[in-house]
Amino acid sequence: MAQNQYFEDNRSLPSNRKEHSFRFSGDIYTFITDTGVFSKDGVDYGTELLLKSAVRQELRGSILDLGCGYGVVGIVLKRTFPDCTVTAGDVNPRALELTAENAVRNRCPVEVVESNGFEHISTMFDAVVTNPPIRVGKKVLYPLLEAAHDHLNPGGIFLAVIRRQQGAESAAARLREIYGNCEVIDRSKGYWILRCTRTN
Repeated sequence: MAQNQYFEDNRSLPSNRKEHSFRFSGDIYTFITDTGVFSKDGVDYGTELLLKSAVRQELRGSILDLGCGYGVVGIVLKRTFPDCTVTAGDVNPRALELTAENAVRNRCPVEVVESNGFEHISTMFDAVVTNPPIRVGKKVLYPLLEAAHDHLNPGGIFLAVIRRQQGAESAAARLREIYGNCEVIDRSKGYWILRCTRTN
């Protein structure tokens, strides 16, 4: 039997909930994680680097945390940009249950949406921020990148973290084709932070 992936419905897996603390930009967050969700042992380095880049942007309006896992990105961005509305989307119901609980726990209200990519997301956003599920492969990932463009308002920004050894260079090239622009705004320990702007 194939091993369950964190980007699947993992409610059938035995639960093993844990609480983790995460210090970021002077604040301490507490997150509940569980088996079957990404980075269940604590916030991963790529996500932390993504957040460091995201908080340096002038985010406004509406933000989508795409593939939210247990909610770290959306919750931290809501705390950092309290006037923004934040939506957290994921295909994994267990992850979404944790996101909803963690949002309450950290007093950072976010809207939670169960969706395979943008299947159940029709809203337009001013920013889409993601640590994408690279393991799904390019045939699934690249259409997701295109859909993110189509769900951004003009002038909206797309931010993603991808490891170089997992295809950051080719993803950046594809993003330039989609957006007409793509900057590598940070690099650390093999992780690249990619930033695109919707211009039309």
